[in-house]
Amino acid sequence: MAKPFIWQEPFPHDKDPTEYYLFSDQYVSVNEADNKTLISVEPQGLTLLAKQAFYEASFFLRSAHIKQVASILHDPEASDNDRYVALQLLRNAEVSAKGVLPNCQDTGTATIVAEKGQSIWTGNNDAEALSQGIYETFQENSLRYSQNAPLDMYSEVNTGTNLPAQIDIAATSGEEYKFLFINKGGGSANKTALFQETRSILDPEKLIPFLVAKMQALGTAACPPYHIAFVVGGTSADQALKVAKLASTKYYDTLPTSGNELGQAFRDLHLESTLLNASRELGIGAQFGGKYFAHDIRVIRLPRHGGSCPIALALSCSADRNIKAKINRHGIWLEKLEHDPGRFIPEKLCVPHHTNEIRIDLNRPLNEVMTELSRHPVGTRVSLSGPLIVARDIAHARLKARLDAGVALPEYMKNYIVYYAGPAKTPEGGTAGSLGPTTGGRMDSYVDAFQTAGGSLVMLSKGNRSQQVTDACARHGGFNLGSIGGAAALLAQEYVKSLRCVEYGELGMEAVWMMEVQNMPAFILVDDKGNNFYQQFELHHCCHHCPSQSLK
Repeated sequence: MAKPFIWQEPFPHDKDPTEYYLFSDQYVSVNEADNKTLISVEPQGLTLLAKQAFYEASFFLRSAHIKQVASILHDPEASDNDRYVALQLLRNAEVSAKGVLPNCQDTGTATIVAEKGQSIWTGNNDAEALSQGIYETFQENSLRYSQNAPLDMYSEVNTGTNLPAQIDIAATSGEEYKFLFINKGGGSANKTALFQETRSILDPEKLIPFLVAKMQALGTAACPPYHIAFVVGGTSADQALKVAKLASTKYYDTLPTSGNELGQAFRDLHLESTLLNASRELGIGAQFGGKYFAHDIRVIRLPRHGGSCPIALALSCSADRNIKAKINRHGIWLEKLEHDPGRFIPEKLCVPHHTNEIRIDLNRPLNEVMTELSRHPVGTRVSLSGPLIVARDIAHARLKARLDAGVALPEYMKNYIVYYAGPAKTPEGGTAGSLGPTTGGRMDSYVDAFQTAGGSLVMLSKGNRSQQVTDACARHGGFNLGSIGGAAALLAQEYVKSLRCVEYGELGMEAVWMMEVQNMPAFILVDDKGNNFYQQFELHHCCHHCPSQSLK
């Protein structure tokens, strides 16, 4: 007997608990005709909404996220490093909330996911109107242009606007136009992953170790503590990936917690708890060892084709930049974000302390700096003062091309620490724009060649580096230092004393810069003896009895 047709909403949300404020009661009108309601939205309303949403998401964070960071300070099980990083992230949020220096230098790919109710009428190209708002926000604020347009398969130019954006608008029922705006930085986006598995993985003895291993492999390059999301199943691989991305923003938090025969999506709260506990046993912690690798974990189960079982992984980083909005008959509404994050910093911690740090004077010759670094084990916290070079992906590619052509590396690559970063625009009257570290792993392939040529002997970046970097440093006497990811505004305000372009100015944020810093915090992660701070955590999960190396 054939089963009857029953419509099942694929993602049945419960009531939205988000707190909104009325941004504008303009640009919206209601018309009633033939017992039907038509809510008209002018394109200017969409433009203003996108402009304000991306401004808010660039400088402010959700209160719930800030509270999670602050809770680390009060957890007796948190490591000293966990608390140190948490304090830096809170201080960064406080600086960013002034609305001048964005929370992160990578102000992201502007992403909009929207559901347009059938009673909403715009009569225009909504994506164009929304893109205009994005354009205005990036032009008028000290944000970074990160989008590159291909001229052919191999050559690119920066668009100079941070457009194009990713805008996905779906038709749905109802009288509301719902939005999720995301500033998605490259570091967290690059950790999105898809694993094409089979039915055999759907066994707790297999699935849990599998998910823990994938979580552990994330490393620290995307600025933990993370909001991690796994999706098991999906009617297609691309559906699994999209749901994972949205789940990392808490978009699916109100899903049911059990499945049914019709295929509704649901959250597995027990598995979420199991994985969160596992993340706290990894030892990686908030970037440099500890408990807080993740704030929380979401696990969503979807229906699947019988011949496949996609598993998707996505995360949102310490710059958890998401904001909801909606348009209805009453006007344009935006999610309330936290505009006073400083209230979460304990008074006794409001004044920065520089205890337990090894002071490194970068005004000395680099070989003397390296001699000083060699005296201390990996995991040591240092405080850097003096000049260093700022260079990242495209500059490294150009320098490698020069090296391949028989031209020596410039002296600045040989005489200074090389900091992997790309600054946001410098605000009027400011010293530098937000200037946090970028992922060091993207430059791994250059290290041996550059060190052989006498350059990049001391690097400063975020995240764990590959074995080839450890080997190169052991071979050439080099070092890799780690900077705190997710504190770009704080770094620009508190530690950067000057910034000037040295070469490749036409590359914008990808140019080579000379930067003067004072008391900039960092950690020794790879030394000249072949030691890598993160190797202990690669072993820790498989051997719980291995001694854990503590930060000094």
